[in-house]
Amino acid sequence: MNNLFAAHHFNEPLTLHGEEQFRNAAMALFRRQGVDNPIYRKFLSHLGIDVQEVGDILKIPFLPISFFKTHLLQTGSFIPEVVFESSGTTGTINSRHGIHSMQYYLDNTLINFKEVYGDPREYCFLALLPSYLEKGNSSLVAMAEYLMQESGHPENGFYLNNLDQLVSQLSKLDSQSQPVILLGVTYALMDLAERYNLALKHVIVMETGGMKGRKKEITRAELHGLLRERLGVQDIHAEYGMTELQSQAYAVRDGIFRASSTMQVLLRSPDDPFEMWSAGQYPGRTGIINIIDLANIHTQAFIATDDLGRFSQDGGFEVLGRVDNCDIRGCSLLAV
Repeated sequence: MNNLFAAHHFNEPLTLHGEEQFRNAAMALFRRQGVDNPIYRKFLSHLGIDVQEVGDILKIPFLPISFFKTHLLQTGSFIPEVVFESSGTTGTINSRHGIHSMQYYLDNTLINFKEVYGDPREYCFLALLPSYLEKGNSSLVAMAEYLMQESGHPENGFYLNNLDQLVSQLSKLDSQSQPVILLGVTYALMDLAERYNLALKHVIVMETGGMKGRKKEITRAELHGLLRERLGVQDIHAEYGMTELQSQAYAVRDGIFRASSTMQVLLRSPDDPFEMWSAGQYPGRTGIINIIDLANIHTQAFIATDDLGRFSQDGGFEVLGRVDNCDIRGCSLLAV
């Protein structure tokens, strides 16, 4: 396992079982990226870090996510098949993530989805992602397109601002008892909930974050309460992913996310960026989210985000909002 990331083309996503395998894979990838990722190597050098002397995940320095705005991060040398860009807002610098293999990204996305929801063929997928469709080069749109492809349902589709058509489609599918996943950016789902009062029995409403300055920021709990009441569903699901990641986490109830098998969330102290906590050690603790994404084999796997988080008592995590004075992101979270 220590040689897991040595001299390998990585054409297939990792299959990991248990904490020990994840830890061994993460440590091996850290040592590889600490040498073969020039930006990360320089970052570690400035900190005086010798990769061979780091023996614990909690001691790994995480690269600030802002580096994705200024550098096209790579481990090794390759020409990206696609460069995902964050949607951002007017006047902000967007993040860019060069993807070594689009199929690798899609395969890992499918694995992450199946871990929570099972076979995509069981669902019809409707996507309400207007700003992402308009801009292009969106990892979220690529994910939705692939899930639709794997689903194969003839009614799968994207919607811009045509909410009447979306509601008609939702009502028809719901009357047929067809399981549906409605994947939507937050502000667009709020538009839907404010205009319509529905009673959906067979629809999973999944929000992805993202107010983009379109509406007044509210807490995730307030958002989910509004969507539950107006759309007539028992629970609001959520997806936590971003341009800088190739893995996703999903929340199926109460806004509690579960990281996928290729992803681990740690929290760092707001007072000391090198003091980190794990969910098992500190349930209930609040801090700033650090992410290990083992699917980012060819780019940067150890990312210090600007998102505020809290560990739940059962090992999951909540996303509480943005840290003060950080740029608004296209997938920005809701206010605390």
